[in-house]
Amino acid sequence: KQWYQRRVAITAGRAPRHGSLGFLPRKRCARHRGKVKTFPKDDKTKPCHLTAFMGHKAGMTHILREVDRVGSRSHKKEVVEAVTIIETPPMIAVGVVGYMETPRGLRSFKTVFAQHISDECKRRFYKNWYRCKKKAHTRTGQKWADEDGKKSIDADFDKMTKYCVAIRVLCHTQPKLFKLQEKKANIMEIQINGGEMADKVAFARSLLEKPISVKDLFAQNELIDVIGVTRGHGYNGVTFRWGTKKLPRKTHKGLRKVACIGAWHPSRVCFSVPRAGQYGYHHRTEVNKKVYRVGVKGDPNSASTAFDLTDKPITPMGGFSHYGQINEDFLMIKGNVVGPRKRLLTLRKSLLVHTKRVALEKINLKYIDTASKWGHGRFQTDAEKKAFQGLLKKDREAME
Repeated sequence: KQWYQRRVAITAGRAPRHGSLGFLPRKRCARHRGKVKTFPKDDKTKPCHLTAFMGHKAGMTHILREVDRVGSRSHKKEVVEAVTIIETPPMIAVGVVGYMETPRGLRSFKTVFAQHISDECKRRFYKNWYRCKKKAHTRTGQKWADEDGKKSIDADFDKMTKYCVAIRVLCHTQPKLFKLQEKKANIMEIQINGGEMADKVAFARSLLEKPISVKDLFAQNELIDVIGVTRGHGYNGVTFRWGTKKLPRKTHKGLRKVACIGAWHPSRVCFSVPRAGQYGYHHRTEVNKKVYRVGVKGDPNSASTAFDLTDKPITPMGGFSHYGQINEDFLMIKGNVVGPRKRLLTLRKSLLVHTKRVALEKINLKYIDTASKWGHGRFQTDAEKKAFQGLLKKDREAME
């Protein structure tokens, strides 16, 4: 009995730790754009294809669909799910980079730039655009116009085919299509998978200066990974940052603290003790996000379904709050993604081969909500609102 009491006394104060140590250090991310740290494994039996893309988070809405999962309790039942809309205008390829294998990993071997590079892309190469000479990559562009230059470019591509183990394409976004207060293009390297090395080089060369559409990479029902930087919350205390327990009400000098931050010896604070500091604006990768729809620019019925034949675009009434209209291609992703509205996101093909029924389920959308996200959202379209409320004074004056 004494042994039991002693055992209870020792273990009574123990509990699982608060917060994960797997995400240390919790500090502000150095880059605003999500970085692809691992590309999917190459499979030479498949045709050449790109493995990543970039877009901006526009906002969220909800959909109604019928579950098609045999054996599940929800099979053949309707469910309402939240979805995120990511606007993804075409990207432009402006360069090819070849990587060779070394004992310390991959190393860039050759880089070939396109003949014409837009000012949007050139802005990324300068700190101060209006004071600079705007001469970036003028010599690399001149190579394509001269015979000797063309020979050197062909020689570089031949060396890539001979020595490289990975080919990546330098692509940039087009800020003019996003309607955001941004003029600098965001640039990233996108790896080409599939085919032999000669096929990869030829495929990369064929993409130069051409727009790359999101529908060429992703399709409905596919699982993708979303890489981005989370919403920032500034400097926060331990209760908010780590979820530690609040101390009793009458605690001296505050109760949203950690009572004991360590023993006398070792005479320092251990890294695993919860402390106040930066919360949010961290680089995160979310895997296995299902694509519910790939939207195309100019489609007036991008939010219509086989069950809801109303002519309506994906933009809700009044626009997405703090974002605006969707005028370009878009992806509809199940659930939420990291970051606030307008945040730049990197979309990557999944690293895994999916075999589970949940992953292979076909999505059958019945209804997409386009009601206003500013208020209570009573009407789906402007025509529906006018049919219910009647014509406004300004409408009558316009008719007269």
